[in-house]
Amino acid sequence: MQKGLHDRRTIVFLAAPDTQIVDVTGPFQIFVRASEIFLRDHPTARPPYRVLLASTTSSKTVSTNCGVGLQGHVTYHSLRGEIDTLLVAGGSGLDIAAKNKHLLGWLRTRATKARRFGSICTGAFLLAAAGLLEGKKVTTHWKWVNELASRCKNSTIDPDPIFIRDGKLYTTAGITAGMDLALALVEEDLGAQLAVRVAREMVLYLRRPGGQSQFSAALSLQSSDRRPIADLHAWILENLSRDLSVEVLAKRCAMSPRNFARVFRDETGVTPYKFVEGARVEAARRRLEESEDALDRMAITCGFGSADSLRRSFVRLLKVSPSDYRARFAGRRGAA
Repeated sequence: MQKGLHDRRTIVFLAAPDTQIVDVTGPFQIFVRASEIFLRDHPTARPPYRVLLASTTSSKTVSTNCGVGLQGHVTYHSLRGEIDTLLVAGGSGLDIAAKNKHLLGWLRTRATKARRFGSICTGAFLLAAAGLLEGKKVTTHWKWVNELASRCKNSTIDPDPIFIRDGKLYTTAGITAGMDLALALVEEDLGAQLAVRVAREMVLYLRRPGGQSQFSAALSLQSSDRRPIADLHAWILENLSRDLSVEVLAKRCAMSPRNFARVFRDETGVTPYKFVEGARVEAARRRLEESEDALDRMAITCGFGSADSLRRSFVRLLKVSPSDYRARFAGRRGAA
């Protein structure tokens, strides 16, 4: 029997008032869907997951920052039984929750006893308040990494990955990264084949690698306040196979190469070279997911010139080889 198929594991989402709704509902639904798919194959078995929403207050109802209320199952202090996985959702109400000493003590005890625990987005701040990030490598939403670093002097805060595992602790980047983590945990418990089916039914990528950057090259360029820089977005993405040197891009913006490079770096936070490399890797990643093109052909289409160049950039930015990345989506295409 596959690991985890004989257990019923309690997954608890802990949420404070004004929580980010997707921090809860996205990964919550993934665990529920995994149980549904599992029961189709094993109709006489017990569901592998029991998924609960626990509030940090005396009310089971959890308000969200979009105005929709979520009817929880329990309050944290009324929760009974063992917790397999404890995940803290992010949201603006965590600062108030962090002042509740009884809640922090409960969180420390329950997280220590759980098989695994973690946070989604800014949920890391409540873990930090409970002293659960000491000496750990963690991540959170890129917008809040500096604030988390200032509160966690003895932790290593990495702003780049979508999620990080350090022992039994799992932390994620912003919002939808919680769904990436949930899929990874389902795969860890019930196997890749079932995780593929969950991803397919929910129209999700099977898994973005945990080490994959949470920054998008396209989004970083679109955020520029300078129109000539922002207008490069569509043009670069439509011309990845062309010469995209600093000289060519500078001419496109009617700037000198030196001034262009300086302005571009100031506006996007990266050099033109790194941006173009990121855009090409993103394009190659999509082609790996959606096609069976040979790497040589893909390298030319995406502007790398050679498969070796593509591999080097892919590993440097995504921490995984193109062939390994493609293998993760082979099962999904086969299921389709």
